[in-house]
Amino acid sequence: MAGFRVPGPLVGGLRVVPHPAVMLVLEFGASTSTVDDGAERRPGGCLVAGPGFGSGGGVRAWGERVECVQVRLSPVVAGAVLGASPADLAGAMVSLDDLWGREAARIREQLSELPSWQDRFAFTDALIARRCEARSPVDPAVAWAWNRIVASRGLVRVNHLAAELGWSRKRLWSRFHAYIGMPPKRATKLVRFDHAVHRMLAGESTARVAADGGYCDQSHLHRDVMAFTSATPATVVNEPFLTVDDRAWPSAEAPNAQHRPDHSVGRSLRGSAPASA
Repeated sequence: MAGFRVPGPLVGGLRVVPHPAVMLVLEFGASTSTVDDGAERRPGGCLVAGPGFGSGGGVRAWGERVECVQVRLSPVVAGAVLGASPADLAGAMVSLDDLWGREAARIREQLSELPSWQDRFAFTDALIARRCEARSPVDPAVAWAWNRIVASRGLVRVNHLAAELGWSRKRLWSRFHAYIGMPPKRATKLVRFDHAVHRMLAGESTARVAADGGYCDQSHLHRDVMAFTSATPATVVNEPFLTVDDRAWPSAEAPNAQHRPDHSVGRSLRGSAPASA
């Protein structure tokens, strides 16, 4: 979970880098962002995006004087929080109004009235916990398969997952896709990419990352990064969107970052833009 305040315009827009999580953005500031997917520019506001949102590198966010709380939800808990399966998102973005109706507007108002980031984080924590309690979790077998992929950093083979579950490969594909919103092979590629790009962000060489990350060679890694981001490994590490992740700020030196780790809802985040209360 992270809080952001963007005081000035996002020059050139902010490229959205795909991540293996459902992204929940709760805007509450005086201004509203817009999101451009290459085909049209749509209002941002409070929104939800499925795992892998931004694949292909064509999605950019724009805005000025935008304030928001961002949460990355593991796909295995996102359905309970959102009241809709990640599969319904299909890796795309939808307005939170479409999922929660008037509650989305009330959340925006309540967040805008809170005086500090810690109050906003506490409010968001309580919101997520309350919605989780009211709904059934994902299929335990699918949750196990997802967590196995994440724990292996995307290196586990799909046929091994199916064998460990005692399922056919076809059944695993069908059940996994129905709950997570992507086939298991696509999920392994996304998790592997995410791990690789953040290792490069931390300063490791592409040769080391490729060798350790299950890629055939550096060219294979290069093609994967290009497919997900339309950027080379050398340039993708400069994308501001990646500083949302705490690996981008491994110490307490992040400038004015507002950060609250909450592993129950997925990877902890760290804000990169100034976010004073």
